[in-house]
Amino acid sequence: MKKYNFSIALILLIFSSLACTMFVGGPDYPEGVIPISTEQVGSLEQQIESAMSQGLQSGVVTLTINESQLTSLLAYRLQADAEPFITEPQVYLRDGEIQIYGKAVQGNFQVNIGIRISASVDTEGKPLLAVTSVDFGPLPAPEGINNAINALVAEAFTGALGPAAIGFRLDTITIADGVMTLTGRVK
Repeated sequence: MKKYNFSIALILLIFSSLACTMFVGGPDYPEGVIPISTEQVGSLEQQIESAMSQGLQSGVVTLTINESQLTSLLAYRLQADAEPFITEPQVYLRDGEIQIYGKAVQGNFQVNIGIRISASVDTEGKPLLAVTSVDFGPLPAPEGINNAINALVAEAFTGALGPAAIGFRLDTITIADGVMTLTGRVK
């Protein structure tokens, strides 16, 4: 009878594990959790308005964005998607790159992912964003992932923060120590 109970328990355990999502690794998030809040998104909107107001007077626009503002903006944009590409996003501004970490689900597997993006300015004063690496841990990156990420980041960046949205021509983008600074001139 004990052998029979053990077999049933083992079968139930196997089936229950198949029904659940299993974490299979991926890159570790950097130290420190970046808080997500609507206040940070509002703060970013106020900073954009303030930078533009000052830019109209001086002709020069300087906008400084921190990790919490970008993480919050990305989190709220992803929440609007019925099936978001990633969940639990964290955006780090380090070493001259935008580093995005999050969780992705493929089938019954959940994995941490890491995306590194370089940011520069083209000759027309528009942001150039390029995915430099994508780490899905032990899972293969889905087909077309670089194109999808480039499109998502470009839309978020150019839509909310880009020159067209805030009316200026970019000169530089600097990323270091948790802060991204955009400088430019009023059109």
